[in-house]
Amino acid sequence: MTNTAALFPAPVRAEKACLADRIAPVLEEIRASARETERAGRVPTRNIDLLRGVGYFDIVKPARFGGEQGSFAELVAANIELSAACASTGWVAGLLSAHQWLLAMFGERVQEDVWNANPDALLCGSYAPVRMAERVKDGFRLSGDWAFASGCENAQWALCAAILPPHSEGERPVPAFLLVPATDYAIAETWDVVGLGGTGSKSLTLNDVFVPEYRTLTFPDATTGRTPGGRFYKGIGLFNIPLLMGVPFCLASTAVGAAKGALSSYLDHMGSRVTRGAVAGGNNKIAEFPTIQLRVAEAAASIDAAREIMLRDIARAQDLAQRREDGTVEITDDDRLLARRTQSFGVSLALRAVEAMNASTGGLGLQMSNPVQRAWRDANAVGRHISMNWDAVGTMVGQQLLGLPPKGQY
Repeated sequence: MTNTAALFPAPVRAEKACLADRIAPVLEEIRASARETERAGRVPTRNIDLLRGVGYFDIVKPARFGGEQGSFAELVAANIELSAACASTGWVAGLLSAHQWLLAMFGERVQEDVWNANPDALLCGSYAPVRMAERVKDGFRLSGDWAFASGCENAQWALCAAILPPHSEGERPVPAFLLVPATDYAIAETWDVVGLGGTGSKSLTLNDVFVPEYRTLTFPDATTGRTPGGRFYKGIGLFNIPLLMGVPFCLASTAVGAAKGALSSYLDHMGSRVTRGAVAGGNNKIAEFPTIQLRVAEAAASIDAAREIMLRDIARAQDLAQRREDGTVEITDDDRLLARRTQSFGVSLALRAVEAMNASTGGLGLQMSNPVQRAWRDANAVGRHISMNWDAVGTMVGQQLLGLPPKGQY
């Protein structure tokens, strides 16, 4: 693959090898199996094992349970590199790793339930609270389907979002995550899609499953970053980042990584390709066409810009959470909306990059094996996610700037 290091200068690094460095030796194997991952409709166990071997799922996991308790920015930077090799693997691995952080938001007993039984346990999630939980003695019962549980076949637990009914009259229902072991649900084959096909984002079917009340985490707690786990890890800013200032950066990094991988493949291909005749004439080097040169420049600049703003603002989110713990700042609506803007606009920049390349690959670019068109499909799939969709997020940001109340999730 073409070395694009000069196009994407890396930040100064600490003496300890960062996660992006540690995954470098396994990326070629993951890249080589990307097409098969898409065909299979799930991330292979081999990829998960390779990533576990370099500590991918430990980076934002509590040290008490064997994690590194490190930097969310380090995870996002690594996930861009992983997604450049295989976007489906990046999407799933980024979420599985971020869900270690999300589990740390739950109470201490919940964390012990999961990690004491299996220190390597991974969690998938279905975030849309479209169903109502039934309140019963000491907990809740869940029945129905929970969609888009990415990586469910790689996980041992699932975060199933639902609406919790009020305790008493006068209280309001509240959305929450309910933690369910894989033994309590079935996986439905509902994932047959044009992009991110290898994520295995299938549906979970639950039939009258009991969830103890202590295994719940409300959305208001998670989105403020003031959680039972956050209080348990008091003084550690990592575990006090508001939910939407954290997890969506992993989703956005998938699109940026896909675009970066596409650029490397595009440069490999276009650097040696010649025309076959017709309007452009025969045996002309495609790399000498100014239009191609501009597309390459635009793609490289868009990817670099997206990466820089994302790493800047996820690091800023963790710093703000730490400083809030220290009592020196509060996290404002402006802070939350900046994070949401960066996540979504980063994806928009990635889409701009893959569009510039995919539109000029010619007939050979139609091959399903072509990495550029796969990256184009994968990046567009990321852009369809409601948390990443610029129409939804951009209007919310505009409302705030214009002095109107923002309408959306932040």
